[in-house]
Amino acid sequence: MDSLAGYFSPEAGFRRARARAATTFLKRSYEGAKTGRRYGGWVTSGTDANGEITSASSRLRDRARDLVRNNPYASKSIMALSANLVGTGIIPRARTGEESLSEEVDSLWNSFAQECDADGVTDFYGIQTLVVRTMVESGECLVLFRRTSSGDGLTAPLQLQVLEPDHLDSGQDKNLPGGGFIQQGIEFDNSGKRVAYWLFPKHPGNAMALGSSKSLRIPAKDVLHIFDRLRPGQSRGVTWFAPAIIKLRDLDEYDEAELVRKKIEACFVAFVLNGDDGDTLGEATKESNERRIESFEPGMVEYLPAGKDVRFGQPSSSAGYSEYMRVQLHAIASAVGLTYELLTGDLSQVNYSSIRAGLIEFRRRIKSLQAQVLIPGLCRPVWKRFIETAQAAGKLPTNGEIRAEWTPPRFEAVDPMKDIQAEILSVRAGMMTLKEAIARQGYDPSQTLSEISETFKELDQLGITLDTDARKSTRTGQSKPPTAPVSTQSSSV
Repeated sequence: MDSLAGYFSPEAGFRRARARAATTFLKRSYEGAKTGRRYGGWVTSGTDANGEITSASSRLRDRARDLVRNNPYASKSIMALSANLVGTGIIPRARTGEESLSEEVDSLWNSFAQECDADGVTDFYGIQTLVVRTMVESGECLVLFRRTSSGDGLTAPLQLQVLEPDHLDSGQDKNLPGGGFIQQGIEFDNSGKRVAYWLFPKHPGNAMALGSSKSLRIPAKDVLHIFDRLRPGQSRGVTWFAPAIIKLRDLDEYDEAELVRKKIEACFVAFVLNGDDGDTLGEATKESNERRIESFEPGMVEYLPAGKDVRFGQPSSSAGYSEYMRVQLHAIASAVGLTYELLTGDLSQVNYSSIRAGLIEFRRRIKSLQAQVLIPGLCRPVWKRFIETAQAAGKLPTNGEIRAEWTPPRFEAVDPMKDIQAEILSVRAGMMTLKEAIARQGYDPSQTLSEISETFKELDQLGITLDTDARKSTRTGQSKPPTAPVSTQSSSV
């Protein structure tokens, strides 16, 4: 028909072909973008990340904190994430190219790490844990550099103060002369670079600070703002519980409803039918207001007059309760970035292979957060400020940059023997270096190899041979024959 119409009227044929192509395109368009009765309740917005955060962050943050205080799964989530992201601490090793200088820097850092908390409660690695807990719960965390006087007796005149994001004055939101602007308490220049933070000296939730606190302008170089950026242009963080808040709340209410239902059913023990007001089961007593109280005891047998009918309540079973809880907890674990087993501690449905596969994916996410959020957002800036402060105080040489290599704590093996055997085979096959294998265990490869060398020297001096010494024994523990020296002179027959 299209061809026939085009033969007699090319213009009409063109219109028919164009209409048919448009119809085909509409049929093949994204189903998720269609409209109609099926999608009528789906309300979406096209605002940027900051527009969404501005209107929702405060309420989301407050609800997440309430869940962490009162919901066991939310509490377990924040403990599991902080334990895996930080553990005992992400530790730096100085890299200067000079062994003696590196050891001096490491020693100075260890002293600074013990006294860097402005609150005097923990050390730098405790601050790391506090930062992660705050970031997971509130979506973001602030760390202030505090200069101290030389008379305080500190290793370096520098301390760190951890603040909740509530200290940011979200009411500061305006354009500035010259093209700069303030958005949610963060000041940007005309190129979009952060230049200052407007912070309340006291937490707005502090009863003593209500109505009297005024935000102060703090230069951006003195503030670390740590959060997981999810969208380009995003300037504030969002609680990690945001996708799971409603499910956690609903699960609490469902669990409580089941408990109340069981309590109510348990209250109705027995029903006496066709009885008079004076008939009782067991021994009856009366209160001061003449209300009768029936008494029941375990194993009691009560004989009733003929014609009386007694029926006992039978509480119904909660069919599907455990399965429903398990499905919901799977969804909650996915929302906060944990595995179901880590969230609940339920290992009844896993074996070695399945739990290892789940942990591999989880640990990949943990490593990316360590490498992309914690180390560049917290560890490196603190190290840089520490080095600059120590150099200014004359405790470190000023020639050359002093870098650090950060080593996160190692993950515990699901099956240590299998994992170590796999790494040994990888090293033997040339697929992994020995230093890489040592680093995977959470140790400093250079320091470990140096300690191994010193240990072998000491054993040789004492004449001790261990079956773990690959120089002198085989994998089965048998002694190797001494290696004959290679002669460089030619021999004649």
